[in-house]
Amino acid sequence: MISQNYVRTAQSCAVDARTAVRELHAGIQQPDAELVIFFCSSLYDLDAIAEEVNHLFAGVTVVGCTTAGEIGPAGYQNHSITGASFSSCVCKAVIGHISQLQQFEIVSGRRFAQSLLQQLESHAPAADTSNSFAFLLIDGMSRREEAVARSLQDGLGQIPLFGGSAGDDLELAHAWVFHQNKFHSDSAALILVSSTLPFKIFKTQHFVSEAERLVVTEADAARRIVKEINGLPAAEEYARVVGTQVTELNPKRFAASPVVVAIDGTDYVRSIQSANPDGSLTFYCAIDEGLVLRVVRGVDLLGNLEHAFDSLRASVGPLQMVIACDCVLRNLEITQSGLKEAVGAVLHRNNAIGFSTYGEQYRGVHVNQTLTGIAFGCPRDG
Repeated sequence: MISQNYVRTAQSCAVDARTAVRELHAGIQQPDAELVIFFCSSLYDLDAIAEEVNHLFAGVTVVGCTTAGEIGPAGYQNHSITGASFSSCVCKAVIGHISQLQQFEIVSGRRFAQSLLQQLESHAPAADTSNSFAFLLIDGMSRREEAVARSLQDGLGQIPLFGGSAGDDLELAHAWVFHQNKFHSDSAALILVSSTLPFKIFKTQHFVSEAERLVVTEADAARRIVKEINGLPAAEEYARVVGTQVTELNPKRFAASPVVVAIDGTDYVRSIQSANPDGSLTFYCAIDEGLVLRVVRGVDLLGNLEHAFDSLRASVGPLQMVIACDCVLRNLEITQSGLKEAVGAVLHRNNAIGFSTYGEQYRGVHVNQTLTGIAFGCPRDG
């Protein structure tokens, strides 16, 4: 367990759900807890998790989700529960929930964010853009992350949003978000926090882009399918650019060669899920017609991660805690490359908790193969 000042983190690898929650509670309980965040494997008995959480953390605001892997003091794990508690001495938090994501509308999302922001300002009169942030947890099977993240960020204005898409241990069936004392699917939770701790929202990815442009000339954005690139069948043109045949396209190739789209000069990763019999490509993110993509290649994931944490320390000082939303595709790459222990050690040294996601959100943009998060420094003097 890490217990520094007013933020506490812990992780349990107990197989039994109730035992796991009890061990988590023992590690993060503290007087005057304002907020508890947890991430757990979907392999647990989720009803038992919910019952034990509600019992042990009665009276505390709790939010969480299921995962495709967990990050905590025990490193990268599967079938565990990890989490953190924040004291009311250093933060004030409010939580809102969005149900029925399939019926989600952009306008209602903006209004929801603005209403929740008013609640935060009532709860924490000192809240402003310099000391507040938004954390989104959303069903990773909903395919609604783009619209939700974009509309919420619009409603929040200059308050930065980051988040992660809940997973289900790669079963790709049902992902769950915990709020209002229950696990919900087709749902999202938005946590607004005002904190006296120094913090910084961040994202990091370990890719460099190639020069050739790929213009999306036909797409079904709602289904995340790209039919044509540069006026040719999408799979065929992508295969040409990465130097292979359509028949050789597979998850390993897609993970090694995702694409990026530049938004306001910043590259955001868009990962490919599959090549389809009709020559189209299915993505993990929505791709609109007219977008200009570039294929990227990975370089030194471990070094990139260490550099990211060095930059965060330079910004906020010694890292008291980091919440990390780390794409499951990165987890798979780390495992295949034999880097899991080394990456886990870097995360542990930097006091990270979090989870392997089905997608990540950063300032209103939904991405893949990226680590998004927030880093907290130690309390400022005075």
